[in-house]
Amino acid sequence: MTADADVDVDVDFGADGLVPAVAQDADSGEVLMLAYVSPTALERTRETGRAHYYSRSRDELWEKGATSGHVQRVEEVRVDCDADALLYLVDQEGGACHTGHRSCFHRTVEGETVGERVFDPDDVYDDG
Repeated sequence: MTADADVDVDVDFGADGLVPAVAQDADSGEVLMLAYVSPTALERTRETGRAHYYSRSRDELWEKGATSGHVQRVEEVRVDCDADALLYLVDQEGGACHTGHRSCFHRTVEGETVGERVFDPDDVYDDG
């Protein structure tokens, strides 16, 4: 049995209405970040071609890079076999991590920094 290429996959957003999404550099394959996506965030991503997520801590929709300028242009959205996780293949402008690193996965569990810091968060984010 094959899937119909003209029919959208019914994404399972779970009981909380969110699905995890991994952002991966479309060219290098580097894993940049993991965030959560609501149905509205997925819809906005598909409409605009820019990554949108749902902030659980702020309880709101957000566009990646709206504050920092470090946008993610989404080349493709993939869904896993169970339709309960997404993969955003992106062209990342600047850093993906709010700490200033290219990737949120910039350290090992032993605490060793293995990723590149590409911007100073104090220069980008206003704490006031």
